[in-house]
Amino acid sequence: MSPGKVLQPVLKMKVDELFLCWLSQPATQLTLKDCLRRIKNEDKAEISNGNSGKGKNEWLANKNSNSKQCVLGDTSLPLVSFSPQLSTALPLATSASSRNVSNVRATRRSSGTRVIQTKKEETLPPSLSQNIPTFYFPRGCPKEKVDIDAVIAKIERTFSEFPNERATLEDMGKVAKACECPLYWKGPLFYCAGGERTGYVSVHKFVAMWRKILQTCYDDAAKFVHLLMNPGCNYLVQEDFIPFLQDVVNSHPGLSFLKEASEFHSRYITTVIQRIFYTVNRSWSGKITCNELRKSNFLQNVALLEEEADINQLTEYFSYEHFYVIYCKFWELDTDHDLYIDRKDLARHNDHAISNRMIERIFSGAVTRGRKAQKDGKISYADFVWFLISEEDKKTPTSIEYWFRCMDLDGDGALSMYELEYFYEEQCQKLDNMAIEPLPFEDCLCQMLDLVKPQHEGKITLHDLKRCKLTNVFFDTFFNIEKYLDHEQKDQFSMLRDGESESQEISDWERYAAEEYDILVAEEAASDQWNDGYEAELNPVDHQKANVLKYQMEKRPFFEMPSHLADVDLDEYDYEEDFE
Repeated sequence: MSPGKVLQPVLKMKVDELFLCWLSQPATQLTLKDCLRRIKNEDKAEISNGNSGKGKNEWLANKNSNSKQCVLGDTSLPLVSFSPQLSTALPLATSASSRNVSNVRATRRSSGTRVIQTKKEETLPPSLSQNIPTFYFPRGCPKEKVDIDAVIAKIERTFSEFPNERATLEDMGKVAKACECPLYWKGPLFYCAGGERTGYVSVHKFVAMWRKILQTCYDDAAKFVHLLMNPGCNYLVQEDFIPFLQDVVNSHPGLSFLKEASEFHSRYITTVIQRIFYTVNRSWSGKITCNELRKSNFLQNVALLEEEADINQLTEYFSYEHFYVIYCKFWELDTDHDLYIDRKDLARHNDHAISNRMIERIFSGAVTRGRKAQKDGKISYADFVWFLISEEDKKTPTSIEYWFRCMDLDGDGALSMYELEYFYEEQCQKLDNMAIEPLPFEDCLCQMLDLVKPQHEGKITLHDLKRCKLTNVFFDTFFNIEKYLDHEQKDQFSMLRDGESESQEISDWERYAAEEYDILVAEEAASDQWNDGYEAELNPVDHQKANVLKYQMEKRPFFEMPSHLADVDLDEYDYEEDFE
């Protein structure tokens, strides 16, 4: 698959952004205003020449006299001096009729004289284009006059409460409130002001930093990106979120049980980062822009961290239970526990439900990042997060794009009947092995076309699938045999009702995570009863770590972890590669 074709949507967004930026330039507006004025004057001149009240015969009768006047009269000088300008109006006056060449030339000269006179005599109204306000604000739309000095004075009063007017990371909660920011912005504020190097932030350094942000960033999205981004960038990559999320892990009351299990901090942080990019980074570029952050609900969830003590209530990004389910599923597949899985490992997911052809597409690089892992024929834990969420909820925009990329074998932006048949062949083979007679492809194709209702005959586009209410049924038909059989056993009308109910309280992913978490807890309860007589033989340190990993000291622990995992750092993941 050509990488260029995969990134076409990203290229279009960038072209649109550059076009809007060019259109807002003052020089561009002046040029457009001048062109509009010239077009308006030429149109008026044509109307005056074509509708002067004279018939065609009268106009032809006066043509010769006008030509003589142009040659003998006083108007010969303007014709000679303005001849270069007349050449630009020639295409407008050209006709397809067979006229005498000399007559056409005379006609153009006489009409050209009238155009010049119109420009001299008519007073043009002021152009409206010069009053078009600026409409492109990459750092947010400027609000009403903000009293920056009052905000700075409030910050200075807050710093005066600290020894030597220096704030540590523990003090930054008060500073964040003085800045009128959510509580968990305290980490980004601290690190952006240079606190990581010295362990504290002085009032002068913080005030200088925050004043600059207030003068250049006009909404929360722009401020948050500025606080986290690397110098010289205007976007966020995955590593930029690590200090912010580490502070959340260290200070949120809902994650206090993880303080003594620092080796799992990076696993939780990796999961949250992948969920952030899965939901927010709609361009699949691996770089979150201000505009993408502005359109998402991520900052609202960050604000809810302060109000919600139970981290599991924040199911879109921060839920520990969701992380627990994802990591346990990965751990079951990663038999050698090197935090990478190959094709055989992934094929065992959900009892070999995913077709081998689809697994090959996943490992082809269509939806994974990191060329090193692809070269070795493996995917990382970060890639597995995307896979599992997409597999269990095929109705979200990102999951639809995920599976569409996998099924689009030639990368032409549409699913052809050949591509659908390619994936359906393996489904038929699995059904034959199960002694189930498969539906002929022609009949299956008719059902799917009726389900999706594509706009163009013979192909299914991404837009068609995003309009469909039952995309999960479509995708499962071609590469998930277990869910395909489940759909076949359901009543068709009930599936349509489920698909049309837009106001469902929880998503398919949230329902799956809740069910799997209950299963894992039940398994742990049964395991605890069986191991009651053997807990005394455990190493006290290992026993304590195992208990810490139980949610609220009573949930299912992680599997016995090899000691070398404590040395694994989040930096081992290659996040610098964009999706291709």
